[in-house]
Amino acid sequence: MKEYNITVVNTNNPKILKFETNHLLTKGKNYEFKNIDDAKISPLAQQLFYLPFIKTVYISGNFVGLERFDIVEWDDVKGEVAQQLVEYLNAGEPIVNEEETKQKEAITVYAEVTPNPAVMKFVANKRIVPGTFEFKNIDEAKDSPLAKELFQFPFVKEIFFDLNYVSVTKYDVAEWDDITMSLRELVRDYLADGKEVVSESATAQSPNSNEAVSATPNPDLDDTSQQIVDILEEYVKPAVASDGGNILFQSYEEESKTVNVILQGACSGCPSSTFTLKNGIETMLKNMMGDKVNEVVALNG
Repeated sequence: MKEYNITVVNTNNPKILKFETNHLLTKGKNYEFKNIDDAKISPLAQQLFYLPFIKTVYISGNFVGLERFDIVEWDDVKGEVAQQLVEYLNAGEPIVNEEETKQKEAITVYAEVTPNPAVMKFVANKRIVPGTFEFKNIDEAKDSPLAKELFQFPFVKEIFFDLNYVSVTKYDVAEWDDITMSLRELVRDYLADGKEVVSESATAQSPNSNEAVSATPNPDLDDTSQQIVDILEEYVKPAVASDGGNILFQSYEEESKTVNVILQGACSGCPSSTFTLKNGIETMLKNMMGDKVNEVVALNG
């Protein structure tokens, strides 16, 4: 049985908190419940409405959003709510009784070029994975049915998933003009059929051990490393994600003041990555952290 973890995330509305999970909760659908009667298809939402301060329950993808009444402040109850969610989910209780349907979803997918000429980004109009996943070959893709299908094309070299897009790295034997349409149609039809992109046993990457950077404080990191992770998350990761890639914090060497990061997706092996790193990320970290950073070293994922 999979184990759930909860991360509490603030929103722009002080009355609403998001309780993000490390596994998908729904099959690509969004739900909003205003009261316990409204939540008859969701045992989880009904359970939450027994808390007298819950006004609205949102369940979508990998999070539960909760809107509170003014009788409490989130700081006073969010820990208790998170604990209740963890216990409920880890007990294997039902979340939403979703009706199975064979009707295709209205999915759009468009191809977007990246700074890496070997990588094309295929962007969907919905979230398709709960985190970042990278597959270098078909053997690594055993937990991703979509990646395995993409690897059936002989020109596909690597696959990278993040949020609502797929980055495909090709071999030089093929030209994008000849293969883009086939890849786009495969991804679109696959998602429209409501098929699973990554299996429940797949593990999204997270900080350290080649895991994705996260702003959530990690007790295993020293203060300097955590500060670096926070800067990468806030200022760097959104930019590389828009180009179809990802950046992972690997380590900080205090003695040499060297920051080691891993580049994934379109950033991995990209001719412009080293230039961008030295003139962008390294300069930013030096400006924001002073003499704590001397050099940034990038490793291709």
